[in-house]
Amino acid sequence: MPQQLWMGTHPSNPSKDLTTQRTLLDLVEDNQALLSKDIAERFGNKLPFLFKVLSVGKALSIQAHPHKKLAEELHKKDSKNYPDDNHKPEMTIAITEFDGLCGFRPLAEIAHFLKTIPALREIVGDSEAAAFESAIKGQDTSTEPAAETQNKKALQKLFGTLMNSTPEAVTKACDAIVQSASSEGSSFANGGLPSTSGETLAKLVARLNSQFPQDIGLLVFFFLNYVQLSPGEAMFLKADDIHAYLSGDIIECMAASDNVVRAGFTPKFKDVPTLVDMLTYSYAPIEEQKMEPQDYAYATLNSTAYTSSSQATLYNPPIDEFSVVKADLRRKGAKATFEAIAGPSIVLCTKGSGYIGVGPTIEEIKEGYVYFVGATAELVLENNGEEEFTCFKAFCELEGNAEEASHSEKEKL
Repeated sequence: MPQQLWMGTHPSNPSKDLTTQRTLLDLVEDNQALLSKDIAERFGNKLPFLFKVLSVGKALSIQAHPHKKLAEELHKKDSKNYPDDNHKPEMTIAITEFDGLCGFRPLAEIAHFLKTIPALREIVGDSEAAAFESAIKGQDTSTEPAAETQNKKALQKLFGTLMNSTPEAVTKACDAIVQSASSEGSSFANGGLPSTSGETLAKLVARLNSQFPQDIGLLVFFFLNYVQLSPGEAMFLKADDIHAYLSGDIIECMAASDNVVRAGFTPKFKDVPTLVDMLTYSYAPIEEQKMEPQDYAYATLNSTAYTSSSQATLYNPPIDEFSVVKADLRRKGAKATFEAIAGPSIVLCTKGSGYIGVGPTIEEIKEGYVYFVGATAELVLENNGEEEFTCFKAFCELEGNAEEASHSEKEKL
């Protein structure tokens, strides 16, 4: 199991105030001003986002998160396995070196594996593989709507065939692929792809099979983009995007939901029909899902002497529920002052130590400390140690609803 830290008001695991032991959900329900009137009216008396830290040592499930309408339907039908009715777009920011699977590969790459890995072609069937190759021929990168629709239908049909394979066929295919990867090494899959060498693919096959022997996830691997993120790099996953995290420590921020549709690399409940039906079948190089962070304009870094070694970086996905700012204060005395916003924030320290100030209140913050900051409160972070001081601030502010700071409220979790 991955090590996880949840921060938010989700009823599955709401954060608690260390002093009173009251949950953050109780606190915001009792005081709407902590969220702001606009956010409470839009999302209810709860945080619209769930903030997490994950330490992934073993592959997490092949999965996707449902869009809003599907989440409502699944929750109504099966509340045990789908515990709420909300969608779950999410963002991943690497703390350490990270690797995972994200979205379907470019179609030509899938076709390459069908040609160069006999066991993969055999399990979907030669006729299905040929039909896929014929459907995408000459139009695998076309942006014409009709071509994209045809490509997605062909991909869904092929993927559905794979996912509905018998357990015996999956076992046979996995064993053959593991054997090929071991014996062929750098020549595996005809030397691999420009983005991922045959040697790397072979090592990944061995690694994944050692964690989940003869699992269908090993076959799904050849349909999905393999992504590597260095610390500070990020990617965004829309609802209905297929993915799996393989290893590394990450920050996650997502809409406040615990809905997961799984289909591989897991002993947990699997829902293959729902997964096959719900996916967008978007296909693109992984670079298109990586995010482009930018400087955060609403944080002031103190004096020129410190500014050059400090940074406030914004990760701003195309949804309303959340954004994240990473503050790196690399010298003792370096300070970042965040302007008041019309929405709540959660601040997590991942490295070093310092002070956190909200209004007249100043407290210690160090690695592993988490604070909740209410709406319309100015926030100050300051490095008081000899090493780099890093904090992540997840927040929600509806566009066009910025307010002047009139009060400040904070609860330590």
